[in-house]
Amino acid sequence: MTGSFFPASAPQKRLLSRPEGPMAQPPPRLVALLAPRPLPVPDRRRGIPPRNYAAAAARSPGADQPFRVPVEWRRLGRVAPREALSLTFALRQQRVERLAELVQRLSRRTPQYGQFLTLEEVQALVKPSSLALDTVHKWLEAYGAQDRQTACTLGISLQCLDASTCVNMEQPFGCEAPPATRNGTIVCAGGLHRPQPQQRRSLGLGSTGVWVKAWQAAAIPPFHLGVTPAVIRKRYNLTDADVGAAANNSQACAQFLEQYFHPADLAEFMHLFAGGFPHRSSVDQVIGRQGKGKAGLEASLDVEYLMTTGANISTWVFSNTGDSGAGCRKASGGKHVFRPSFPASSPYVTTVGGTSFEHPFLVSAEVVDYISGGGFSNVFPMPSYQVSAVKEFLSTSPKLPPASYYNSSGRAYPDVAALSDNYWVVTNRIPMPWVSGTSASTPVVGGIVALINDRRLQQGRPPLGFLNPALYQLQGQGRSSAFYDVTQGCHLSCLDATVEGQGFCAAPSWDPVTGWGTPNFPELLRALLAL
Repeated sequence: MTGSFFPASAPQKRLLSRPEGPMAQPPPRLVALLAPRPLPVPDRRRGIPPRNYAAAAARSPGADQPFRVPVEWRRLGRVAPREALSLTFALRQQRVERLAELVQRLSRRTPQYGQFLTLEEVQALVKPSSLALDTVHKWLEAYGAQDRQTACTLGISLQCLDASTCVNMEQPFGCEAPPATRNGTIVCAGGLHRPQPQQRRSLGLGSTGVWVKAWQAAAIPPFHLGVTPAVIRKRYNLTDADVGAAANNSQACAQFLEQYFHPADLAEFMHLFAGGFPHRSSVDQVIGRQGKGKAGLEASLDVEYLMTTGANISTWVFSNTGDSGAGCRKASGGKHVFRPSFPASSPYVTTVGGTSFEHPFLVSAEVVDYISGGGFSNVFPMPSYQVSAVKEFLSTSPKLPPASYYNSSGRAYPDVAALSDNYWVVTNRIPMPWVSGTSASTPVVGGIVALINDRRLQQGRPPLGFLNPALYQLQGQGRSSAFYDVTQGCHLSCLDATVEGQGFCAAPSWDPVTGWGTPNFPELLRALLAL
């Protein structure tokens, strides 16, 4: 199981705005930042992989994710006449390599650290060429497509107002319109896929009200009857005063699994578990449609622990990573290989693994939660910021899975970890114990980063932004006190005679199960305030 988070702050909200018009030339600040600089020459003696974009591009996402129609989808036949359908096309971006270089430069200890680009500046840098736009428009015209629009996200949106037009589009895409549908969403299921909702592990305990009262009676750590905000704060050294205070700070979580939180659940959770520190009991802004009906356990968990770890910080929810260890799939010839998850394996995401207490009912040292996801991407090459850490793990780990099971040159994850086992959650007005998943550990880490951003904003510094390069640079300098190193336990993988269900195992320093470990807030705050 792995999770991914994207720290947010109020000064970055303007990035959501649509530009007023196309930018013919990059703005002066962007031109200065893009001034030619010599690229570092790969040092093969240190194990730094060369930049081989052709080889990376040759890898197919199919190596990580299966392409199949989800079991709950059903065919409805051909589209009805006059039914409106929308298609979206993403065009190849320009200067992506320069953008990657710029991200690294602005995310490390350099004089340019924190000088983040606006959305308009990013668009000016990577927008598709006029030739590409014209070519696609003409290609669509040849198939009778109408009402074409170029969106600010630099793609092309097509609305088929005539069924015959959509039928004409079957030829270039090789799929029937529509082949499958679920909740009104139509996809060409033969070549596209959507992430599937993951089931949270939850064990009921009969009368939860009795257990809540028992927890409140024994709510003085280190003894506990399940992970709560007080337990999180005790383990990661947050005091009751460690809450947000900057007026221009914010944090956010996204709901992609067609689940929704209920404001009444959030208020009840805060009443039961957040009485010891200043906090907010409501979300400030919901972007998108907030669904009706029952609350989702996953959505409730995300919002409740983001808002109690990043306490008293303005929170947004955007409404619309996996519990499978190293993952497993059958490759050609029937052999097993590990299956990395996405977006956890993206090099531009801070990915969070999961841990459990070594002693389940004591606030104690942590060990691997066996469902904690981790491994190596088959799609994204290893980013330079983590080469040294990964090389050390691969060269010193006493027991590694067979090399045929994973791509040791790919992006390795997770980056950090946090507790992911035995949480209390309020959903549909019922307190539920023993809920587990990285939907617990990820908002905890996200809330801690939001608190650090809060302190930086109070000091007139920019927010952290993309955390990974600075994080690996920090840990590479030997500042291990910022994280509790998790060195015991392994996660699950393929159930076969070769690996027998065991994936990677935790080790000193970085490992592909718990990353650098779990946060020690005061030390991590001190280190990241110095950036």
